[in-house]
Amino acid sequence: MNDAPLQVAPVDDLAMIAGTGGTTGQPKGVMLTGANLESMSALTLMGYPFDGRPCYLALAPLTHAAGVLCFPIMTLGGRIVVMPKPDLTEFLALIERHRVTHTFLPPTLIYMLLAHEQLATTKRDSLQCFWYGAAPISAARLEEALVKIGPVMAQLFGQTEAPMMISMMAPSEHFRADGSVARERLSSAGRPGPLVQVATMNADGEVLPTGETGEIVIRGSLVMAGYYRNPAATAEAGLHGWHHTGDIGRLDDEGYLYIVDRAKDMIITGGFNVYSVEVEQALLQHPDVQDGAVVGLPDDKWGERVVAVLQPHAGRTLQAEEVQAFVKARIGSVKAPKQVEVWPDLPRSKVGKVLKKDIRAELLRRMKELQG
Repeated sequence: MNDAPLQVAPVDDLAMIAGTGGTTGQPKGVMLTGANLESMSALTLMGYPFDGRPCYLALAPLTHAAGVLCFPIMTLGGRIVVMPKPDLTEFLALIERHRVTHTFLPPTLIYMLLAHEQLATTKRDSLQCFWYGAAPISAARLEEALVKIGPVMAQLFGQTEAPMMISMMAPSEHFRADGSVARERLSSAGRPGPLVQVATMNADGEVLPTGETGEIVIRGSLVMAGYYRNPAATAEAGLHGWHHTGDIGRLDDEGYLYIVDRAKDMIITGGFNVYSVEVEQALLQHPDVQDGAVVGLPDDKWGERVVAVLQPHAGRTLQAEEVQAFVKARIGSVKAPKQVEVWPDLPRSKVGKVLKKDIRAELLRRMKELQG
């Protein structure tokens, strides 16, 4: 008999190195520990419905959100069905065939799913939790999803550096006590989980009062150990003792977190701060818009001009002047796009995020060509 103690790796040992999305710059290697993954799994199990043995449908790549969500499923001995590539027809077939209980899609794929001809005829009664995240979702499309997909939509907000569960909104929180849709919450990212401390901070490192807009900062066991072989970036992300997310937002009196933009995506036009997410929310209310992105371009008069690049629904057309008037009527002329482009499709990352940096680069290239 061997009396030697069992050798178990400490919980804070490096468990994995995950790559950031690279949507705003070069990807970095994020060092996640066992404690990070345990916290993420615990938050998931505490925050969302799990009844019986779960069956999770994971749409690859598994290196990002869809893959990390496998961990809490495995803690319950659940089954995981992996799709190697985006195919919404197959996605719907798998939900019905495997009686899928949990799944995840980014907003852009949800928009496509809502327009899919087989959605209405697919048996979806097994679904308990349909997570959405990785990018802001249109409140109007989310309300549509609550009807067409069912009362199972579940918000999550996280990033590679603090995986998945910075804040959460369970399916039940999408509704008021009387069963009506809680429209006032649909633009939120949910409430911070019990293992995460969330605040907003100004440029001087001061934590801001409830209701004030600033950079979203977090601390707790969910936060990464650091960036692999990048101490400068690690120090920058951890300034003032908090992890800096790079997102701008605010917390309301009920604890709901509202993300207004990525710090790098804010547009300063004519001396006014315009948050691209707000403009995108207005654009996505247009019945002919399937998806879109808003960026800022250099402008001699305005400093930067608000530019919208839109993908129309199949068989629909969009007119720039009509779109501009549509947005102006909702959020005012300052925030309405000065330029509207209509593209048949938008560049997206492997996880389905619209790549604003690629859109902006293409628009800048066209500007230089026109200028000779």
